[in-house]
Amino acid sequence: DPDLPICVEQTVLVWLPLAFLWLCAPWHFANLCKKAAKAPLSKLYICKQVKCSHAKRFVFSVRRRPRAVDSGSLFVFWLLQVLCAIFQFQTLLRDALNKVLNVCFFSSQSALHYMFGSFQSHLTRTYYWRYRRPLVQEDMWDLNEKDSSQAICQGFEDIMAIELKKARSSLQKKRNKPKTKDGHQNGLAKGVSQDVLVMKEKKKKKKEKKDSESEYPNSWLVPTIAKTFKGVLLESAFFKLIQDLLSFASPQLLKLMISFTQDKSSQAWTGYLYAVLLLVVAFLQSVILQQYFQRCFILGMKVRTALMAAVYKKALVVSNDSRKESTAGEIVNLMSADAQRFNDVTNFIHLLWSCPLQIALAIAFLWIELGPSVLAGLLVMVLMVPINGWLATKSRGFQMENMKFKDKRMKIVNDILNGIKVLKYYAWESSFEAQVQEIREQELKVMRKFAYLSSVSTFIFSCAPAIVSLATFAVFVSVSPNNILDAEKAFTSISLFNILRFPLAMLPQLISIMVQTAVSKKRLEKFLSGDDLDTMAIARDDSHSAAVSMTEGTYAWERDTEPVLKNVSLDIKPGRLVAVVGAVGSGKTSLISALLGELHSLKGRINIKGSVAFVPQQAWIQNATLKDNVLFGSDVNEERYRSVVEGCALGPDLDLLPGRDQTEIGEKGINLSGGQKQRVSLARAVYSSADVYLLDDPLSAVDSHVGKHLFERVIGPKGLLKDKTRILVTHGISFLPYVDEIVVLVNGVVSEVGSYDGLRASKGAFSEFLETYAQESDFEQIDMLPEGLEPQADGSPEDIVSSTLKRENSLRHSQRHNITELYLQYLRSMGWCLVTWSFLFYFIQNVAIIGQNLWLSDWTDDSVKYFNTTYPNHIRDTRIGVFGALGVAQGFLVFLGTILLADGSISASRSLHTSLLSNILKVPMVFFDTTPSGRIVNRFAKDIFTVDEMIPMSFRSWILCLLGVLGTLFVICLATPIFTAVVVPMAVIYYFVQRFYVATSRQLRRLDSVSRSPIYSHFGETVSGLSVIRAYGHQQRFLKQNEDTIDQNLKSVYPWIVSNRWLAMRLESLGNLVVFFSALFAVISRDSLNSGLVGLSISYALNVTQTLNWLVRMTSELETNIVAVERVREYAEIKNEAPWITTNRPPDDWPTDGNINFENYKVRYRPELELILHGITCDIQSTEKIGIVGRTGAGKSSLTNCLFRIIEASEGQILVDGIDISTLGLHDLRSRLTIIPQDPVLFSGTLRMNLDPFEKSSDEEIWTVLELAHLKDYVRGLPTGLQHVVSEGGENLSVGQRQLLCLARALLRKSRILILDEATAAVDLETDDLIQNTIRTEFSHCTVLTIAHRLNTILDSSRVMVLDSGKIVEFDSPSVLLNNKQGHFYAMAKDAGIRGGETTNTHSTLFIG
Repeated sequence: DPDLPICVEQTVLVWLPLAFLWLCAPWHFANLCKKAAKAPLSKLYICKQVKCSHAKRFVFSVRRRPRAVDSGSLFVFWLLQVLCAIFQFQTLLRDALNKVLNVCFFSSQSALHYMFGSFQSHLTRTYYWRYRRPLVQEDMWDLNEKDSSQAICQGFEDIMAIELKKARSSLQKKRNKPKTKDGHQNGLAKGVSQDVLVMKEKKKKKKEKKDSESEYPNSWLVPTIAKTFKGVLLESAFFKLIQDLLSFASPQLLKLMISFTQDKSSQAWTGYLYAVLLLVVAFLQSVILQQYFQRCFILGMKVRTALMAAVYKKALVVSNDSRKESTAGEIVNLMSADAQRFNDVTNFIHLLWSCPLQIALAIAFLWIELGPSVLAGLLVMVLMVPINGWLATKSRGFQMENMKFKDKRMKIVNDILNGIKVLKYYAWESSFEAQVQEIREQELKVMRKFAYLSSVSTFIFSCAPAIVSLATFAVFVSVSPNNILDAEKAFTSISLFNILRFPLAMLPQLISIMVQTAVSKKRLEKFLSGDDLDTMAIARDDSHSAAVSMTEGTYAWERDTEPVLKNVSLDIKPGRLVAVVGAVGSGKTSLISALLGELHSLKGRINIKGSVAFVPQQAWIQNATLKDNVLFGSDVNEERYRSVVEGCALGPDLDLLPGRDQTEIGEKGINLSGGQKQRVSLARAVYSSADVYLLDDPLSAVDSHVGKHLFERVIGPKGLLKDKTRILVTHGISFLPYVDEIVVLVNGVVSEVGSYDGLRASKGAFSEFLETYAQESDFEQIDMLPEGLEPQADGSPEDIVSSTLKRENSLRHSQRHNITELYLQYLRSMGWCLVTWSFLFYFIQNVAIIGQNLWLSDWTDDSVKYFNTTYPNHIRDTRIGVFGALGVAQGFLVFLGTILLADGSISASRSLHTSLLSNILKVPMVFFDTTPSGRIVNRFAKDIFTVDEMIPMSFRSWILCLLGVLGTLFVICLATPIFTAVVVPMAVIYYFVQRFYVATSRQLRRLDSVSRSPIYSHFGETVSGLSVIRAYGHQQRFLKQNEDTIDQNLKSVYPWIVSNRWLAMRLESLGNLVVFFSALFAVISRDSLNSGLVGLSISYALNVTQTLNWLVRMTSELETNIVAVERVREYAEIKNEAPWITTNRPPDDWPTDGNINFENYKVRYRPELELILHGITCDIQSTEKIGIVGRTGAGKSSLTNCLFRIIEASEGQILVDGIDISTLGLHDLRSRLTIIPQDPVLFSGTLRMNLDPFEKSSDEEIWTVLELAHLKDYVRGLPTGLQHVVSEGGENLSVGQRQLLCLARALLRKSRILILDEATAAVDLETDDLIQNTIRTEFSHCTVLTIAHRLNTILDSSRVMVLDSGKIVEFDSPSVLLNNKQGHFYAMAKDAGIRGGETTNTHSTLFIG
């Protein structure tokens, strides 16, 4: 007796798969026609196609396309074929015809081969192998052309330009609207009370605030995104619509299934048909849903890419005004956090219309079931909307506040990382740690409020389904005694309510995501619509006779500030060498910036003939090989390259570097000395072979003999650039006689222009300048460099850095920690007590849900019990009361669980951030030298963001999903115990699928994290070298490099998206099988089951697919996100330097005398490296002034680093006033010594904070030191005085002023030992003189060690220490050393033009020539 009628088997089941295939056929034919296949369609092949009517043949035509993977429609076709063949197969089996059996078996086998052999197995195979070993970047597939960042950005930028133009014009119209005039009469005269005036004032302020908010074009970003990606948006919308409609088919099938179990007379095959239909509908739903998700995630990825590229491009052209509004840290935040927000929101964007649609359909179907009673449930839902709105508004405020604190915190962290060496020298770490912690506490406070608010919304939405169903059922049974709740009505309604639960739960989430994105949208719109640098500021007219001309130029750094250059007119003929001289702050660097077009033009014009090359005062070095730094994107010309390297004295340096010119230079050039950096920067300019060279004091950072070499071989009249136009800002008087023209600047005005001799004769400002600094007798001709005194190589501070960087840069650097250990660590930092209680609450809540549904199942049995009799009121009331109580209990339990979990996650966030920050400040200096700062910033930005926001959410969802799945399986097994037989094999399959997926997914997320760091590193590098990139006009090359870096990142994002779909398809198939089996077993054992339990088990099963999917998604999400804990922990466990404070504390007034004794002191950077100081032994007496000289790389800076224990001794000791410094805590030691470092580092904050971060000194003391540092007048003139805000890196002060501030810091510390590390290398002679005089008078009672570039600064020292290759070769008074004609010091002095017997008066010893 067949299961289905024979006619159904032979018609419906045969035609169903074929009908599906023919429906898809046009689409396949279209694909075939798009491109000619490489295997041509021969005549014979076409004849076969025509002759063979069997439709299956069509399948192979699709496979003829080269590199084609079988499509999803074919997969569905074979699946339908197999399912339909099952019934035919069963009938044939019964007929026991062997021949037919074999044919059928073969047919099914081939179908299975096609299902799993091609469409599915490619990915599965990949995952299997990746499961065996971790994925690395090399395993990633190349991107399709249309998915590359270049293709994405091109379309986005074109549309953005149009939309931005529209937004700007509407803003202009708004501004031009005539404003209503306010009556300016006195309010009191009109009898208006004071309160009303105050109210008016408040309103006015609010209005002003609102006006300032709308000062930039807004509301253009979303239309731009929509228009750019409209294709993907519409496709995904179509899939979403189909999926939504299909989701309502299951409840209808459930209804039929329940009526089938109630009606014992109906035939068995109808039950089997319903079971199969449930499976087919669920399967179709899964396929369509995955298509929808695939498109949404790809869209999110594209939107993020477009925004990141747009922010980068904008940063390259942004004007100074706009740039001042956003620090580097904030712009990085725009690229990381804000672009990511848009990525997240696009995944949910269709829910904006889909949620209301689902709600409307659910209500319609519920109306059919329960009639007008549904309105009661609807009313409850409507009441929730305003509550929802209020919660959203509140959370938006918290979100805004949170972003502000994040930006503030990242700004300080950036500062700390940029100035870490100075913090260590001054022992200021704890002050900055306190600042960051204070902001962090405020951030956590806001996060706690946000979490509590979320708990309230979770409570409301946990209660929602229960309250809605309660209201509906209660009204339904109360309205009329005839209304009895039966299983059909109840469980169809329940499954409809379950569908309703998703849009209801998603709405608040959606609103909060929209709110967060609105904040990000504002920030992005403000930055992207900021003013660009005026590219027309510099004219490029080649008909001009002058190479560089400026007419009546008045320029300011920003639109509303005082001009820094006033009425400057210059005409510089081609091929001339022009020197620009002047005191600190006279506008020399501003002049160069104006010529580069970096300043805001108030009036005047500039014309430059030809291309420009620029050497900034502080060299900007890229994280690339040394050769790449010199070539800077130009083509290689070996001959020119060699002559440039030789001219810039880089030859000897290359011999010292491990990979010669292929050595990787670290971030900010950390493995080069200051002199090497400057020479590489100069070599870059020379190699570019431009027409005009702007040289901003490139000779100050190099030793005098190297400076002389560079002037002679490169810049001077006989150098490589002799035929080019050169504008040289310089402080070195020795070069001035050899320039063609000198421009003297005084306070931003050109006071004199002329030749050297002419200006000296005119007795103007220039001759005074010279008189101060030099006597005529000292001018000598620049001789050729003496033989044997060729510039020596600078010793690289650490050659091993290069290899470390290479190792670190490898994207394979991603270890696998034991994941369980990470979970335990996170739970431990949350607190076991909170975790246990919240889990307990969630568990009881789940029990309440099951209880409620079992109660409902029992309730529906009343319809049978009281059939044709009146339904007793007391039973009705009991049913409603218990059902309602269990519903409300769920809400409260979730609320309590969520609040406890929120508290736990905040304490975890606190402890992880604290341990990361305090450890980073305690790690040795060598760590910062070998780790790109982008990587550390990433820990504080992305990883802490994950710990703060992502992990708590994933963790909560994971617990709820896990309990949900367990509850479902429990209920199904309770209804049909036979189901337990299926649970075990399914659990095994589930486990393996999950392990496969999670291993791959975690590795892909790790690669995503690792490949994201270079995006931020490259971005930070670009922002710091903007003026150089713009000067050379290399914006396009950097944009391309940024696109390549983003593409590398996309290569790991794209497979991750695909892997999610791979997983979802398998999991949903499992879930669909749960539905199928629960229905199948219900049909099999329908005689022993009541309809209530059937309804309960199938309605639960229908829900399981989604929950299963979420469970694995959350498990993977959690495992992926927990990697952030691993990354934070990795940096929180780096080995520290010595403790800051030990039990052995020095006396309070130590050092009282300032005696320093080195005893056989040896040191190396790391245990495996060579010694850099070879057994230094010397005694320095109290108040001695010691000059330390030596060729670059001789170990001068290492000596000071040893005093501060930046590098620890490998042998020997240093005694200060008889105490061995290695026995003291680092803070005790460092806070008693003072250094004025080579690079004047300032931190963003107030001037006062920069001088005295611990606020130990009074204002009087600070004003006194400012006076001694010759800054008092300048600071007095500032509107906010000591509270003047210093911008990032001290950019709003000149280099000279920064150096004077560092002097003020030193004066304030009042210590007995002072170290000057080439402190005057970057300042002009006037400032140098001020600093030297202050040091002579104010530090006369101190022991002073001076590392000198300019020998004249140490000629009045008590003794001079000459170092060579880490050993002391001479140590005596300058006069003795100068009289030793064979000595090292004599050779250096001769080279610098200093002769013996001139040591009495420093002014007279200024070397010339």
